[in-house]
Amino acid sequence: MDHNAAKRLALDLMETAEAAIVTTIAPEGFPQTRAMFNLRRKEQFPGLTSFFADHQNDFWAVFTTNTSSAKIAHIRKNPRVSVYFHIPREFRGLMLSGKMEIVSDESVKESLWQKGWERYYPAGPHDPDHTVLCLRPARAQYYHQLNFFVFEL
Repeated sequence: MDHNAAKRLALDLMETAEAAIVTTIAPEGFPQTRAMFNLRRKEQFPGLTSFFADHQNDFWAVFTTNTSSAKIAHIRKNPRVSVYFHIPREFRGLMLSGKMEIVSDESVKESLWQKGWERYYPAGPHDPDHTVLCLRPARAQYYHQLNFFVFEL
């Protein structure tokens, strides 16, 4: 498999993995890992396909979370994170590394908003406890069975 084929498969993995595993660094210096919605997963979030239309060839990752969550405090103190997408039964994984950005643009919150999210953010997309996170990674590492590829971004 060449580098271009690996990149296509890695980007496909971002659109099919059930969850994104996000790791931040707690103030004590220890990694803290949690599963988050994979908003690029077309099967689960078909309404967001147009939101990601301009990012079909890059590793841009976006998340929503509670402003009050520990991960927001971690990112404010140290924005370095890793995000992992995987399909274990296929022995495929993609790890993205870089600095996570807290997005303040209210129009982005509106564009991402999904029906049912009121359970997390009762006041809707502009709920003060609704935050959008964006990762434009500096590095991507793709694993496919016994193959390993690195993309410096």
